Amino acid sequence: MQRGPISEFMIKHYRHFNAAAMVDAAKGYEQHLLEGGKMMITLAGAMSTAELGISLAEMIRQGKVDIISCTGANLEEDIMNLVAHSHYKRVPNYRDLSPQDEWDLLEGGFNRVTDTCIPEEEAFRRIQKHIFKQWKGAQDKGERYFPHEYMYKMLLSGEMEQYYEIDPKNSWMIAAAEANLPIIVPGWEDSTMGNIFASYCIKKELNPSTMKSGIEYMTWLADYYIQNSGGKGIGFFQVGGGIAGDFPICVVPMLYQDMEMHDIPFWSYFCQISDSTTSYGSYSGAVPNEKITWGKLDIKTPKFIIESDASIVAPLVFAWLLKW
Repeated sequence: MQRGPISEFMIKHYRHFNAAAMVDAAKGYEQHLLEGGKMMITLAGAMSTAELGISLAEMIRQGKVDIISCTGANLEEDIMNLVAHSHYKRVPNYRDLSPQDEWDLLEGGFNRVTDTCIPEEEAFRRIQKHIFKQWKGAQDKGERYFPHEYMYKMLLSGEMEQYYEIDPKNSWMIAAAEANLPIIVPGWEDSTMGNIFASYCIKKELNPSTMKSGIEYMTWLADYYIQNSGGKGIGFFQVGGGIAGDFPICVVPMLYQDMEMHDIPFWSYFCQISDSTTSYGSYSGAVPNEKITWGKLDIKTPKFIIESDASIVAPLVFAWLLKW
């Protein structure tokens, strides 16, 4: 298939340094899929607020991602952008804000992420009553689900369509829900919806056990990895650092060391987009070879690190894979 103008631009101009590393990583990802491999994408930071869904949703629809690990923030912020996009406020001069300016944003109902302010009332509260309905309905039936499964149920119910403010094809959560894509959400409690769920538990309106836990995510992932790591294996495409990547990558040494499954395959491709520096004890900034010593990657695993801004680089890598 002929490549589109973005890919052609990359071929012509991105020949050295981080630009070359990006193209090499994209080609490696593409080759991994061509050889029958599966791919996990992990999302840290605020990639949903950066509207990565514009490219990630199409990646999901075209079957170029098999499983996602993300923070609770990325899980919910894609939906927030979906239902409250017109209420977001951009602050290009965010570096110049004083403490009083920040306080004024808070008083105005805005929560700032770099240059983008999420409208609390329109975003959080618009979702809250609908997600609570899913939580309470499951509890009343004696059912338990993972955080992302409740989100899927809410989106697939059609109840949120009345609020849509962007083209739903640009929401990666809608694409994931429609594909029933496996998602891992480690540390979900550290998110707005996690805090809201906890508040209902404090008020005795919900039970903590209604939400499946991080340990249950790990045990589910262990079974998924065992079932899907044959053949070419599963690759690991890490956007940013943090728990979204740290949590799932550990499934391999856990199976090998703690479950004593000595024939379990290593991750078969690895790429991280990060601007974190390698320093004393920094895991997010560690070079891929360090992961060999932890039993996560093999000596022969293709390894790439793109030291750049993920909000710039990830859409370009996805554009290559989509032949845009």
